[in-house]
Amino acid sequence: MTTALYDVPGPKTKRRHLFYGIGSTVVILALIGWIIYLLFDTGQFTAQKWSPFEYKGIQELLLRGLGNTLKAFAYAAVLSLALGGVLAAGRLSEFRLVRWVCTLLVEFFRAMPVLVMIFFIYVALKVEPLPSLVAGLTLYNGSVLAEVFRTGIKSVERGQGEAAYSLGMRKTQVMRHVLVPQALRAMLPTIISQLVVALKDTSLGYLITYEEFLHAGKLIASNLDYGLPFIPVVMIISPIYIGMCMLLSWLANWVSKRQKRNPKVESAEVGAPEPGTLLPGAGRPKE
Repeated sequence: MTTALYDVPGPKTKRRHLFYGIGSTVVILALIGWIIYLLFDTGQFTAQKWSPFEYKGIQELLLRGLGNTLKAFAYAAVLSLALGGVLAAGRLSEFRLVRWVCTLLVEFFRAMPVLVMIFFIYVALKVEPLPSLVAGLTLYNGSVLAEVFRTGIKSVERGQGEAAYSLGMRKTQVMRHVLVPQALRAMLPTIISQLVVALKDTSLGYLITYEEFLHAGKLIASNLDYGLPFIPVVMIISPIYIGMCMLLSWLANWVSKRQKRNPKVESAEVGAPEPGTLLPGAGRPKE
């Protein structure tokens, strides 16, 4: 029995796949067990190493660091999206000078390591830690998102824009009503992926003494009074970072589903309008 794509596995193949699955599961469980054994063997689960998390001051330190991380990410995310939109519009501009300047900015900030930009702003320009971190993240992620936006808009079928122009729509109207709504669905996963990168890169703030989440964990992990609880701190901080990234992914899926149910987006994807229909901003036909 076959399908259009592949042959349905027979009894022998199914048994072989079952054997592979059981073998892989055993190997993974053995690896996890070996890691847990090493953690116990090196005393990572002793009461001394986990006792700091019982104190209110340590809990407040972690919560304050988490709040600072979210604050830096919120600023960087909003500004990166705005900067990316501006640079993408510039790269799509009809004016050669504007395109040249925006292309130069995008290529420069994409090639520059984000840590170098953060250090330059903090040390050379003597800016406070939070603005330095946000500025570095904004310049880098904004330039990357500019290419995401430009590529997404360019991926829309060329005839869509040409048809809109032939109906008398201006360029801003073509972008807002035709190209951007269709490109947004294709761009959304990449946009969220880049925002996840920005969220993780907020941890670079500890290098310029910004009191974010990783900086708070570093203070706890380097405490000699608790036996340098580095591994316990990692086991506390890592799931929180992973959870925040998963929350962003869930938000992307939610927005995507809302878009599919949005009648405005659906109407933007419709081809030619009915005869006599006036599009937004288009004048009435001459007598």
